[in-house]
Amino acid sequence: MTETLEWFVCKTEEFEHISKRRFQIHTRDIVVIRRGGLFFALDSFCYHAGGPLYMGDIEDFNGLSCLVCPWHHYKVHIDTGNMVYQSIDPHNLNKPAVWRNSGQKQRVHHMTIRDDSLFVTFSDCTGDLQSDQYNTKEYRERWQAHS
Repeated sequence: MTETLEWFVCKTEEFEHISKRRFQIHTRDIVVIRRGGLFFALDSFCYHAGGPLYMGDIEDFNGLSCLVCPWHHYKVHIDTGNMVYQSIDPHNLNKPAVWRNSGQKQRVHHMTIRDDSLFVTFSDCTGDLQSDQYNTKEYRERWQAHS
C-alpha cells in the first residue's frame, strides 16, 4: 500500500489579502487559489501551450470559477481542471451560445486546512492529462531561463 503524502504549503493568513499564489513544493509547481473561503490547487502551467496559468485572472463563467490563461485565454475550472468554453451551433447562428466543458485537461490537487495551515496532497502525474507534459523539471528549467 502506498502512503499518501501531504506537503505544507503556507499559513492560511498568507491569503488574507490575495486570492492566488504560485508555490514550488517538492517536485511540483502549483498555483493555490482562495475562492469563497475554499482553497484549490492546480499545476501552474496551462495544459494548452505551457503558458503561465498562475498569472491568469480568476473569473466566473456560467457559475464556474475559472483561471484564465493569459496567453490564449483558455478557461480552466479551478475545482475540476476541466476546460470550459462557449460553443455555438454553426447551423443555427440565432441560437444562443452554450457553456460546455471538454473534460479534465489540467491536473488538480487536494487541499486540506489544519491548524490554520494549508497542506496539499498531489495527484499522480501519470502523463494522462495534457498539463502533465509541462509539469517536468526540464520544462520548469526552460521556463525559468526565459523569464
